[in-house]
Amino acid sequence: MGKNIFTKSELTRQFIIEKSAPVFNKKGFAGTSLSDLTRATGLTKGSIYGNFKDKDDVAVSVFKYNLNNLINFLTREMTPGETAVEKLRAIPAAYRKLYKNMVEFGGCPLLNTATEADDTHQTLCKLTAEAIGLLKKTITRLVLSGQQTGQIKPEADADRLSEVALSLIEGGSFLSKVTGEKSYMMNSLDLIEELIAQVTVPK
Repeated sequence: MGKNIFTKSELTRQFIIEKSAPVFNKKGFAGTSLSDLTRATGLTKGSIYGNFKDKDDVAVSVFKYNLNNLINFLTREMTPGETAVEKLRAIPAAYRKLYKNMVEFGGCPLLNTATEADDTHQTLCKLTAEAIGLLKKTITRLVLSGQQTGQIKPEADADRLSEVALSLIEGGSFLSKVTGEKSYMMNSLDLIEELIAQVTVPK
């Protein structure tokens, strides 16, 4: 058997991040206390702060962990697509699959972080803006790629489509979370699929 490539410290740090992630997502940065973290991890204050500088450090690490999970999931869902259009269609389909887990997790981590951190936590706000920018670039590049291969209409506005798609995803997620009504998210995803269909060149 091969040796574990991670040190005990790295494994403990990862354990803290994974156990703290749903706590921060549900209670927010300000609402999460050290007691919440020790309760979620089963570790002492000394164990947590022996691996992180402070609560800010835990929160930033948790955000990066959540973002990495989201990006990896979307990438896996898009990978089977052979064309730009198929990869675009895989995005709303991926969020349909993700919806139940997202609700149980406390909502979309990007949205939750952005809502709280925009005026209160500069680092988290910056990271959220960068994450949104990354998702926008992904969609924009797919549209441009589809235009180059003749699958997407040349008049389609790639930036506009990506911004509208992200707005629908986050808006639908927010309203579904607040109201408990799944239809807000599903209708938003339906509309994204309709927008993709509108810019797709008929075969």
